[in-house]
Amino acid sequence: MSNALSRIGRRRALRGSAAAVVALGLLLWWIAPWSEGPPGGTVTLSTGTRAGVYQKYGELLRSSLGRHMPDLEVRLLTSDGSQENVRRVATGQADFAIAAADAVQTYRLSGRPGADRLRGVARLYDDYVQLVVPTGSDIRSVADLRGKRVAIGQPKSGVRLIADRVLQAAGIDPEKDIEPSSDGIDVGPQRLGHGLDAFFWSGGLPTDGLKKFTEDSSLRFVPIPADLVSKLHDQGGATRYYRATNMPESAYPGSQHGAAVPTMAVSNLLITRTDADPRLTEWLTRIVLKSRDNIGAHVHSAQLVDVRTAIYTDPLQLHEGARSYYRSVKP
Repeated sequence: MSNALSRIGRRRALRGSAAAVVALGLLLWWIAPWSEGPPGGTVTLSTGTRAGVYQKYGELLRSSLGRHMPDLEVRLLTSDGSQENVRRVATGQADFAIAAADAVQTYRLSGRPGADRLRGVARLYDDYVQLVVPTGSDIRSVADLRGKRVAIGQPKSGVRLIADRVLQAAGIDPEKDIEPSSDGIDVGPQRLGHGLDAFFWSGGLPTDGLKKFTEDSSLRFVPIPADLVSKLHDQGGATRYYRATNMPESAYPGSQHGAAVPTMAVSNLLITRTDADPRLTEWLTRIVLKSRDNIGAHVHSAQLVDVRTAIYTDPLQLHEGARSYYRSVKP
Protein backbone atom coordinates (compact mmCIF):
# COMPACT_ATOMS: atom_id res chain seq x y z
CA MET A 1 0.00 0.00 0.00
CA SER A 2 2.81 2.40 0.90
CA ASN A 3 4.51 1.81 -2.50
CA ALA A 4 1.24 2.56 -4.30
CA LEU A 5 0.76 5.76 -2.33
CA SER A 6 4.33 6.69 -3.05
CA ARG A 7 3.79 6.26 -6.81
CA ILE A 8 0.60 8.37 -6.63
CA GLY A 9 2.48 11.06 -4.73
CA ARG A 10 5.25 11.09 -7.33
CA ARG A 11 2.73 11.42 -10.17
CA ARG A 12 1.03 14.30 -8.41
CA ALA A 13 4.36 15.96 -7.83
CA LEU A 14 5.27 15.54 -11.50
CA ARG A 15 1.95 16.99 -12.60
CA GLY A 16 2.42 19.89 -10.21
CA SER A 17 5.92 20.50 -11.52
CA ALA A 18 4.68 20.40 -15.12
CA ALA A 19 1.96 22.92 -14.31
CA ALA A 20 4.50 25.18 -12.65
CA VAL A 21 6.74 24.98 -15.72
CA VAL A 22 3.83 25.88 -17.98
CA ALA A 23 2.86 28.82 -15.75
CA LEU A 24 6.47 30.01 -15.67
CA GLY A 25 6.68 29.71 -19.44
CA LEU A 26 3.51 31.80 -19.88
CA LEU A 27 4.86 34.43 -17.51
CA LEU A 28 8.17 34.61 -19.36
CA TRP A 29 6.31 34.81 -22.69
CA TRP A 30 4.28 37.76 -21.41
CA ILE A 31 7.23 39.74 -20.01
CA ALA A 32 9.73 38.82 -22.73
CA PRO A 33 8.94 41.74 -25.06
CA TRP A 34 9.52 44.20 -22.21
CA SER A 35 12.54 42.46 -20.65
CA GLU A 36 14.63 43.23 -23.74
CA GLY A 37 14.32 46.93 -23.10
CA PRO A 38 12.55 49.51 -25.26
CA PRO A 39 13.47 49.78 -28.96
CA GLY A 40 15.06 52.93 -30.33
CA GLY A 41 15.39 54.69 -33.63
CA THR A 42 13.57 57.61 -35.23
CA VAL A 43 9.88 57.90 -36.15
CA THR A 44 7.77 60.73 -37.51
CA LEU A 45 4.33 61.57 -36.16
CA SER A 46 2.06 63.79 -38.26
CA THR A 47 -0.23 65.87 -36.04
CA GLY A 48 -2.15 69.02 -36.98
CA THR A 49 -2.21 72.80 -36.75
CA ARG A 50 -0.35 74.45 -33.90
CA ALA A 51 -3.45 75.61 -32.02
CA GLY A 52 -5.31 72.31 -32.42
CA VAL A 53 -5.71 69.23 -30.22
CA TYR A 54 -3.76 66.91 -32.54
CA GLN A 55 -0.61 68.97 -32.12
CA LYS A 56 -0.95 69.22 -28.35
CA TYR A 57 -1.64 65.49 -28.05
CA GLY A 58 1.40 64.76 -30.21
CA GLU A 59 3.67 66.92 -28.06
CA LEU A 60 2.48 65.22 -24.87
CA LEU A 61 2.79 61.76 -26.39
CA ARG A 62 6.33 62.54 -27.51
CA SER A 63 7.21 63.50 -23.92
CA SER A 64 5.74 60.23 -22.60
CA LEU A 65 7.60 58.20 -25.19
CA GLY A 66 10.80 60.02 -24.25
CA ARG A 67 10.43 58.89 -20.62
CA HIS A 68 9.66 55.26 -21.41
CA MET A 69 11.61 54.83 -24.65
CA PRO A 70 14.66 57.09 -24.22
CA ASP A 71 16.41 55.81 -27.35
CA LEU A 72 13.46 56.68 -29.59
CA GLU A 73 13.46 60.05 -31.34
CA VAL A 74 9.98 61.27 -32.27
CA ARG A 75 9.77 63.98 -34.90
CA LEU A 76 6.49 65.88 -35.03
CA LEU A 77 5.15 67.17 -38.34
CA THR A 78 2.49 69.86 -38.29
CA SER A 79 -0.20 69.48 -40.95
CA ASP A 80 -3.55 70.78 -42.16
CA GLY A 81 -5.18 67.84 -40.39
CA SER A 82 -6.68 64.40 -40.98
CA GLN A 83 -6.69 64.24 -44.76
CA GLU A 84 -3.05 65.24 -45.02
CA ASN A 85 -2.11 62.92 -42.16
CA VAL A 86 -3.67 59.88 -43.83
CA ARG A 87 -1.89 60.60 -47.10
CA ARG A 88 1.45 61.08 -45.36
CA VAL A 89 1.28 57.72 -43.62
CA ALA A 90 -0.04 55.88 -46.68
CA THR A 91 2.74 57.23 -48.90
CA GLY A 92 5.57 56.84 -46.38
CA GLN A 93 6.06 60.52 -45.53
CA ALA A 94 5.20 59.80 -41.88
CA ASP A 95 5.34 56.66 -39.75
CA PHE A 96 2.39 57.43 -37.47
CA ALA A 97 -0.41 60.00 -37.47
CA ILE A 98 -3.65 60.98 -35.81
CA ALA A 99 -6.63 61.03 -38.15
CA ALA A 100 -10.42 60.95 -37.97
CA ALA A 101 -12.10 57.71 -39.04
CA ASP A 102 -14.11 59.41 -41.80
CA ALA A 103 -10.94 60.80 -43.41
CA VAL A 104 -9.30 57.37 -43.24
CA GLN A 105 -12.27 55.71 -44.91
CA THR A 106 -12.56 58.43 -47.54
CA TYR A 107 -8.93 57.82 -48.50
CA ARG A 108 -9.49 54.06 -48.63
CA LEU A 109 -12.66 54.30 -50.72
CA SER A 110 -10.89 56.54 -53.22
CA GLY A 111 -8.27 53.84 -53.80
CA ARG A 112 -5.43 56.31 -53.43
CA PRO A 113 -1.74 55.25 -53.17
CA GLY A 114 -0.91 53.08 -50.17
CA ALA A 115 -4.49 52.83 -48.91
CA ASP A 116 -4.22 49.06 -48.54
CA ARG A 117 -1.14 49.44 -46.31
CA LEU A 118 -2.86 51.54 -43.64
CA ARG A 119 -3.25 49.94 -40.22
CA GLY A 120 -4.69 50.98 -36.87
CA VAL A 121 -2.80 51.35 -33.59
CA ALA A 122 -5.46 52.72 -31.23
CA ARG A 123 -8.78 54.50 -31.12
CA LEU A 124 -8.04 57.66 -29.16
CA TYR A 125 -10.92 60.07 -28.53
CA ASP A 126 -13.81 61.71 -30.38
CA ASP A 127 -13.76 64.94 -32.35
CA TYR A 128 -16.86 67.12 -31.94
CA VAL A 129 -18.05 69.36 -34.76
CA GLN A 130 -18.23 72.93 -33.49
CA LEU A 131 -19.99 75.57 -35.58
CA VAL A 132 -19.26 78.94 -34.01
CA VAL A 133 -20.73 82.42 -34.62
CA PRO A 134 -20.61 85.77 -32.78
CA THR A 135 -23.16 85.99 -29.97
CA GLY A 136 -25.24 88.65 -31.76
CA SER A 137 -25.36 86.75 -35.07
CA ASP A 138 -28.68 86.00 -36.77
CA ILE A 139 -27.37 82.53 -37.72
CA ARG A 140 -29.40 79.96 -35.78
CA SER A 141 -29.03 76.88 -37.99
CA VAL A 142 -26.76 75.44 -40.66
CA ALA A 143 -29.30 76.51 -43.28
CA ASP A 144 -28.80 80.13 -42.18
CA LEU A 145 -25.21 79.99 -43.48
CA ARG A 146 -26.42 80.59 -47.03
CA GLY A 147 -24.82 83.75 -48.38
CA LYS A 148 -22.51 84.08 -45.35
CA ARG A 149 -18.74 84.24 -45.02
CA VAL A 150 -17.86 80.85 -43.56
CA ALA A 151 -14.50 79.33 -42.57
CA ILE A 152 -14.60 75.67 -43.59
CA GLY A 153 -11.02 74.67 -42.78
CA GLN A 154 -7.82 74.01 -44.68
CA PRO A 155 -8.20 72.04 -47.95
CA LYS A 156 -6.36 68.97 -46.57
CA SER A 157 -8.02 69.02 -43.16
CA GLY A 158 -10.67 66.81 -41.65
CA VAL A 159 -12.63 69.98 -40.92
CA ARG A 160 -12.98 70.71 -44.64
CA LEU A 161 -14.24 67.18 -45.28
CA ILE A 162 -16.88 67.47 -42.57
CA ALA A 163 -17.92 71.08 -43.28
CA ASP A 164 -18.53 70.35 -46.96
CA ARG A 165 -20.69 67.36 -46.08
CA VAL A 166 -22.67 69.18 -43.38
CA LEU A 167 -23.39 72.07 -45.75
CA GLN A 168 -24.50 69.70 -48.51
CA ALA A 169 -26.79 67.88 -46.09
CA ALA A 170 -28.41 71.24 -45.33
CA GLY A 171 -28.92 71.92 -49.06
CA ILE A 172 -26.01 74.39 -49.37
CA ASP A 173 -23.38 74.18 -52.10
CA PRO A 174 -20.04 74.99 -50.37
CA GLU A 175 -18.66 76.52 -53.58
CA LYS A 176 -21.67 78.59 -54.67
CA ASP A 177 -23.97 79.31 -51.74
CA ILE A 178 -21.45 80.69 -49.23
CA GLU A 179 -18.26 82.76 -49.30
CA PRO A 180 -15.82 80.03 -48.19
CA SER A 181 -12.64 80.70 -46.28
CA SER A 182 -9.83 78.28 -45.45
CA ASP A 183 -9.09 79.83 -42.06
CA GLY A 184 -8.18 77.25 -39.42
CA ILE A 185 -8.22 77.14 -35.65
CA ASP A 186 -5.11 79.32 -35.51
CA VAL A 187 -6.81 82.43 -36.97
CA GLY A 188 -10.49 81.62 -37.57
CA PRO A 189 -11.95 82.34 -34.11
CA GLN A 190 -10.40 85.80 -33.83
CA ARG A 191 -11.78 86.77 -37.27
CA LEU A 192 -15.40 86.07 -36.29
CA GLY A 193 -17.24 89.34 -36.64
CA HIS A 194 -14.21 90.77 -38.44
CA GLY A 195 -14.43 89.27 -41.90
CA LEU A 196 -16.09 85.98 -40.96
CA ASP A 197 -19.71 85.21 -40.08
CA ALA A 198 -19.20 81.62 -38.99
CA PHE A 199 -16.42 79.15 -38.30
CA PHE A 200 -16.39 75.34 -38.56
CA TRP A 201 -14.11 73.34 -36.31
CA SER A 202 -13.83 69.64 -35.52
CA GLY A 203 -11.73 68.73 -32.51
CA GLY A 204 -11.53 67.34 -29.01
CA LEU A 205 -13.30 69.11 -26.15
CA PRO A 206 -12.35 71.67 -25.22
CA THR A 207 -9.98 72.97 -27.89
CA ASP A 208 -7.61 75.52 -26.36
CA GLY A 209 -7.48 77.55 -29.59
CA LEU A 210 -11.22 78.13 -29.23
CA LYS A 211 -11.65 78.06 -25.47
CA LYS A 212 -10.00 81.42 -24.81
CA PHE A 213 -12.48 83.12 -27.15
CA THR A 214 -15.52 81.64 -25.37
CA GLU A 215 -14.73 82.76 -21.85
CA ASP A 216 -16.34 86.20 -22.23
CA SER A 217 -19.52 84.89 -23.93
CA SER A 218 -18.66 86.66 -27.19
CA LEU A 219 -19.17 83.47 -29.20
CA ARG A 220 -22.13 81.12 -29.60
CA PHE A 221 -22.43 77.53 -30.86
CA VAL A 222 -24.93 76.68 -33.61
CA PRO A 223 -26.66 73.29 -33.16
CA ILE A 224 -26.27 70.46 -35.66
CA PRO A 225 -29.42 68.40 -34.98
CA ALA A 226 -29.81 64.62 -35.25
CA ASP A 227 -32.00 64.86 -38.35
CA LEU A 228 -29.18 66.60 -40.20
CA VAL A 229 -26.81 63.80 -39.15
CA SER A 230 -29.31 61.34 -40.63
CA LYS A 231 -29.17 63.23 -43.92
CA LEU A 232 -25.39 62.97 -43.75
CA HIS A 233 -25.70 59.20 -43.47
CA ASP A 234 -27.81 59.23 -46.61
CA GLN A 235 -24.73 60.47 -48.51
CA GLY A 236 -23.19 57.02 -47.95
CA GLY A 237 -19.51 56.09 -47.88
CA ALA A 238 -17.52 57.40 -44.95
CA THR A 239 -20.46 59.33 -43.46
CA ARG A 240 -21.43 56.26 -41.41
CA TYR A 241 -18.64 57.23 -39.01
CA TYR A 242 -20.57 60.31 -37.87
CA ARG A 243 -22.84 59.98 -34.86
CA ALA A 244 -25.33 62.39 -33.38
CA THR A 245 -24.44 63.53 -29.88
CA ASN A 246 -24.42 66.57 -27.59
CA MET A 247 -21.53 68.83 -26.74
CA PRO A 248 -21.71 68.82 -22.92
CA GLU A 249 -22.44 72.06 -21.13
CA SER A 250 -19.08 71.86 -19.38
CA ALA A 251 -17.07 72.08 -22.62
CA TYR A 252 -17.13 75.87 -22.92
CA PRO A 253 -19.11 77.11 -19.89
CA GLY A 254 -18.47 80.77 -20.70
CA SER A 255 -20.49 80.52 -23.91
CA GLN A 256 -22.89 77.64 -23.27
CA HIS A 257 -24.49 78.97 -20.07
CA GLY A 258 -25.29 75.50 -18.74
CA ALA A 259 -26.84 74.20 -21.97
CA ALA A 260 -25.68 71.22 -24.04
CA VAL A 261 -25.44 71.76 -27.81
CA PRO A 262 -26.67 69.12 -30.31
CA THR A 263 -23.88 68.21 -32.70
CA MET A 264 -22.04 65.25 -34.21
CA ALA A 265 -18.83 63.39 -33.41
CA VAL A 266 -16.31 61.15 -35.17
CA SER A 267 -13.61 58.91 -33.70
CA ASN A 268 -9.91 59.72 -33.93
CA LEU A 269 -7.41 56.96 -34.63
CA LEU A 270 -3.67 56.59 -34.24
CA ILE A 271 -2.61 55.02 -37.53
CA THR A 272 0.48 53.51 -39.15
CA ARG A 273 1.47 51.23 -42.06
CA THR A 274 1.95 47.49 -42.43
CA ASP A 275 5.73 47.90 -42.63
CA ALA A 276 6.06 49.63 -39.23
CA ASP A 277 8.33 47.64 -36.90
CA PRO A 278 6.09 45.28 -34.85
CA ARG A 279 8.08 45.51 -31.63
CA LEU A 280 8.30 49.30 -31.77
CA THR A 281 4.58 49.52 -32.53
CA GLU A 282 3.80 47.22 -29.62
CA TRP A 283 5.78 49.42 -27.26
CA LEU A 284 4.22 52.59 -28.67
CA THR A 285 0.71 51.16 -28.19
CA ARG A 286 1.58 50.30 -24.60
CA ILE A 287 2.81 53.83 -23.87
CA VAL A 288 -0.28 55.42 -25.47
CA LEU A 289 -2.47 53.52 -23.00
CA LYS A 290 -0.06 53.91 -20.08
CA SER A 291 0.08 57.69 -20.58
CA ARG A 292 -3.66 58.27 -20.64
CA ASP A 293 -3.90 60.02 -17.28
CA ASN A 294 -0.80 62.15 -17.82
CA ILE A 295 -1.90 63.29 -21.28
CA GLY A 296 -5.52 63.58 -20.15
CA ALA A 297 -4.52 66.09 -17.49
CA HIS A 298 -3.70 68.50 -20.33
CA VAL A 299 -5.92 67.22 -23.16
CA HIS A 300 -9.28 66.60 -21.49
CA SER A 301 -10.67 64.42 -24.28
CA ALA A 302 -7.70 62.02 -23.97
CA GLN A 303 -9.01 60.91 -20.57
CA LEU A 304 -11.39 58.65 -22.47
CA VAL A 305 -8.63 56.53 -24.02
CA ASP A 306 -9.20 53.01 -22.70
CA VAL A 307 -7.85 49.57 -23.60
CA ARG A 308 -11.41 48.27 -24.00
CA THR A 309 -12.19 50.82 -26.72
CA ALA A 310 -8.72 51.51 -28.13
CA ILE A 311 -8.74 48.16 -29.91
CA TYR A 312 -11.62 49.22 -32.19
CA THR A 313 -9.82 50.99 -35.04
CA ASP A 314 -12.51 50.54 -37.69
CA PRO A 315 -12.18 51.01 -40.68
CA LEU A 316 -8.59 49.77 -40.29
CA GLN A 317 -7.28 46.40 -39.22
CA LEU A 318 -4.93 46.47 -36.26
CA HIS A 319 -1.22 46.52 -36.92
CA GLU A 320 0.37 43.25 -35.75
CA GLY A 321 2.40 45.05 -33.08
CA ALA A 322 -0.69 46.73 -31.63
CA ARG A 323 -2.54 43.41 -31.75
CA SER A 324 0.26 41.77 -29.74
CA TYR A 325 -0.07 44.39 -27.03
CA TYR A 326 -3.85 44.06 -26.74
CA ARG A 327 -3.53 40.27 -26.53
CA SER A 328 -1.00 40.61 -23.72
CA VAL A 329 -3.42 42.60 -21.56
CA LYS A 330 -6.60 40.73 -22.48
CA PRO A 331 -8.42 39.87 -19.22
